[in-house]
Amino acid sequence: MDKEYKLGSVVMMKKPHPCGTNLWEIVRIGADIKIKCINCSRVIMLPRIEFNKKLKKVVTF
Repeated sequence: MDKEYKLGSVVMMKKPHPCGTNLWEIVRIGADIKIKCINCSRVIMLPRIEFNKKLKKVVTF
């Protein structure tokens, strides 16, 4: 895996959130990954495999 991330990293997802941004902050890492929208602070959880598929790039490590 070439895309490395850690707790607190800001990542860009492939599809934008309905609020208009596609930047998210990683809040929790485990079997599931919890991310928080930078713009509207909405929090969602994704399975790690699904998160890795939807991840475009890591903005800040």
